[in-house]
Amino acid sequence: MTQFSTELLNFLAQKQDIDEFFRTSLETAMNDPLQAELSALLGYEPYDKVGYNSGNSRNGNFSPALIPSYGRRDDHLEEMVIKLYQTSVTTREISDIIERMDGHHYSPATISNISKTTQENVSAFHERSLEANYSVLFLDGTYLPLRRGAVNKECIHIALGITPEGQKVVLGYEIAPNENNDSWSTLLDKLQKQGIQQVSHVATDCFKGLEQMISQAYPLAKQQRCLIHISRNLASKVKRADRAVILKQFKTIYRTENLEIAVLALEDFIAEWKPKYRKVMESLENTDNLLTFYQFPYQIWNSINSTNLIESLNKEIKRQTKKQVLFPNEETLKRYLVTLFKDYNFKQSQRIHRGFGQCSDTLESLFD
Repeated sequence: MTQFSTELLNFLAQKQDIDEFFRTSLETAMNDPLQAELSALLGYEPYDKVGYNSGNSRNGNFSPALIPSYGRRDDHLEEMVIKLYQTSVTTREISDIIERMDGHHYSPATISNISKTTQENVSAFHERSLEANYSVLFLDGTYLPLRRGAVNKECIHIALGITPEGQKVVLGYEIAPNENNDSWSTLLDKLQKQGIQQVSHVATDCFKGLEQMISQAYPLAKQQRCLIHISRNLASKVKRADRAVILKQFKTIYRTENLEIAVLALEDFIAEWKPKYRKVMESLENTDNLLTFYQFPYQIWNSINSTNLIESLNKEIKRQTKKQVLFPNEETLKRYLVTLFKDYNFKQSQRIHRGFGQCSDTLESLFD
């Protein structure tokens, strides 16, 4: 047994609580090896045209090794599969562990079938059709450990959208060693090819060059700089004695009741602190898209004036992977991300984000 398998089995033996997310992956995790085993027995894939005397799974001769006839999966095996998907184990490692636990050997052809099925899920995610219009688009990156010879944290460029009805959707992602404009450009191009024609509002942390790319892809979109990032930047550039007062005053600017009052409050704020922090205040004067969110219904202001929503998703991704998880290759990372994103999208399809239900008609009317 490899060191990886030994450490994994020790981890499973702790019988930690199982997150509901990984239960949604159980059906796929169990059905793939069963279908592959059945295909190997019959000699053809589902829906293939075959002769009259071909094998048939209904004649009673098929007895899966993974789940014995008239038997039940025990709780330990179910937990094993869930935890394997939690740690994004490769299909070869899954079959190895199942063999050691259950005594059945999966052939290279069977493993290939399993891998093919899993990869098809990734391809389907990237090729699926998306809605034509999204009221909000969030763009942000997060880092996960990936092995490319050496182990380094690589950037997952993520696009999260909200429909006019208020449903949040992970639209797509790109993986690269570092956050870069080429990856953002590729991601935006893919979103267009998948059907997104218009976006009303885009919130980002203003990675250099990203605003221009957004304007090229969606020229009608209003852009918002994340106010939380700006607040953090202010905090890092002023004296500790002034920090609390400055941050409180800045927060009141984007909590006012309309754009006109907010603009006046910003001007007063800059005038008050410019003598002491000239460069910092000049940076605010020269910053576009600070108060874009005021052009939209007030019910959703707090949701669209920062990138908090997508940052919450990023935190959940890191929580699921945990510190000890290392992705051995990019394909494994892709399979993990797609499983997580599909689960997230399914859950969010049953929900309406706060505020959107009260202004969905207005948001819909903003599109041509």
